[in-house]
Order: sequence, then structure tokens, then C-alpha cells
Amino acid sequence: MYPKATASRIRQQFFTIFGQYMSPVPSSDGEKINWINYRTGIRNIFFRIETPNRGCSIGITITHPVTEVRIKMYERLLALYPVLEQEPDTTWVAEKDVGDENGKPVCRLADRLEGVSILNENDWPVIISFLKPRLVALDSFWSMVKPQFDEFNQ
Repeated sequence: MYPKATASRIRQQFFTIFGQYMSPVPSSDGEKINWINYRTGIRNIFFRIETPNRGCSIGITITHPVTEVRIKMYERLLALYPVLEQEPDTTWVAEKDVGDENGKPVCRLADRLEGVSILNENDWPVIISFLKPRLVALDSFWSMVKPQFDEFNQ
């Protein structure tokens, strides 16, 4: 078990390296993009990479504070899910109104990798190999479906 400050430093190192690794990869639109702080362009919809001490996940998280709107956004996402599902070697799991790390209700569509730890630098190549194609797939998916969510920015 690592002290909190050490774990935080290790995570920061990982994301710095991962960001540098992803930096030359253009978005599906051919633009330069900040992969670590991906901007979906829609309020309350985020691409999230979660790295607890064990495992790793990546996905789309909907955080709208109004339950009815959050559910509507989630249902829209699920209707478009078959486009994302075509990505090989992925297992996207839909979760409706689950608690985030702060206990607030969110909806998400995520893929998870078990048996690794971000705190173990030997696992970083496996984690990066898991994250990169999924992040690129999410970007490609989002570039196709984003217009379907524009109404939620009103």
C-alpha cells in the first residue's frame, strides 16, 4: 500500500507518459487533440479514464444533475451504442444511475481492464495498450454521434 501522496505522484507520472504517447495521434477529424482532457463539446458528458489502485476503466460518463435529462441522454447514448459496439476486443458495459466516486448519480458506458494496477509501472504497457484503442474508438464514435446530443447544450 502506497501513501496517498506517492500514489498521486505515480498516477501523475502515468498520465504524463500516456499523454505524451497519445500526443502524435490525431483525432478522427484529423485535428490535434488533448487526449487526457478530452472535450466532448456537450455539457455534462465526459470521457473518463478511471484508475483506482486495482484495474482500469475508460468510458463515457453522463453527469447531468437533473435525473430526467440524464436518463434521456443515457437512452440516446444506448440507442447509438451499436456504432461503438463494432470495435473489436471491447466489452462496453452500460450502467444507469450508478454512484460516481463522490456518490453522485451518473450514467456511463465503459470498458474495464482487471488484473492491473496503475501503481505498478510494469503494468503501464498493458494499461496503455488497453486505453489507446478505446480512446481512439470513443473519439471516432463521438465525432459521428455528437450532433445527436447538441440539443442538451441549450
